[in-house]
Amino acid sequence: MPRGAAARTDSKVKMDGCLSATEFGSAMAQRWKQAREKGDPVTLLLVDLDSLHELNVTHGRDEGDRAINASLAALAKNAKAERWTLGRVGGDEFALLAPGVATEAAFLRADAIRRELDSAMAKALRRGKVTASIGVASSPRDAKSPDDLMRKADLALYAAKDQGGGAVALTPGDDMILKSSYYSSAQLRRLRSLAERMKKKEAVLLREALDDLLHKHERS
Repeated sequence: MPRGAAARTDSKVKMDGCLSATEFGSAMAQRWKQAREKGDPVTLLLVDLDSLHELNVTHGRDEGDRAINASLAALAKNAKAERWTLGRVGGDEFALLAPGVATEAAFLRADAIRRELDSAMAKALRRGKVTASIGVASSPRDAKSPDDLMRKADLALYAAKDQGGGAVALTPGDDMILKSSYYSSAQLRRLRSLAERMKKKEAVLLREALDDLLHKHERS
């Protein structure tokens, strides 16, 4: 559902621990100012429920409410644990503001949250299936103002949707490649250990490995 559409506030949707769109905007401006004064990064995660409209049409609004409530409960739990700010900025779109969290850490956390949301909705729904997509944007890398951060996170969310949904994405056009986007946690731990033993930076080892791979196939 596009942002700006009226968020449902009927009795079947529980908003505990979640701010309205207007409240979230005010909180975001305040948290942004505090973080920037400290020189800390600010990261925004935009969460959208994939195929919720189709679920409502096919199986009824009660199923849609179950998906929304399951998502709100999981997001509120994460927000409380991380001391983040949660808001409902559209009918099926939510925002998590994470001051002091850098891009790569936020990307990894977002993917874990996405899996939690998928699991929570699968348990709550009696019929149909809904997944979650998440767009991640950070300052100062992506944005210089709260409005810009929201816009960049929106672009990232659309990029996740373009992957078919059920995905996490960064703002398109960024030339930064996150290791966490391409390697498993086990591989990253082994890389870190190897770098420590060889007294080299992880980036240097990755460049050396890529050069070896290119040379091998260029000769073949």
